[in-house]
Amino acid sequence: MFRYTLMRLGIFAGCLVVVWGLVYSGLVPRGLGDSNGIWIVLLALVVSAPISFVLLRGERDRASLQIVGRVDRMKANLDANRAQEDGADDVARKQSQAS
Repeated sequence: MFRYTLMRLGIFAGCLVVVWGLVYSGLVPRGLGDSNGIWIVLLALVVSAPISFVLLRGERDRASLQIVGRVDRMKANLDANRAQEDGADDVARKQSQAS
């Protein structure tokens, strides 16, 4: 997951540099008033999103499998804990009924 995040940030940083160069060379509009910095960041986000979606598909799938595995382990642990609690509760009820 960390690797995917770093790769995504790398793609964004590359797009940011390219967009910055395009804006300051005059090929892309500068934005309105003092919004130049925000314009560059937003444009870089818009450009980097589809690039990341296409280029990082495999890495995203691997990260997704890791997350699914963690969630499944957590669910199994919760079910095991519930089973232990149910067993302890059953034993306590049997003991109280025997008394």
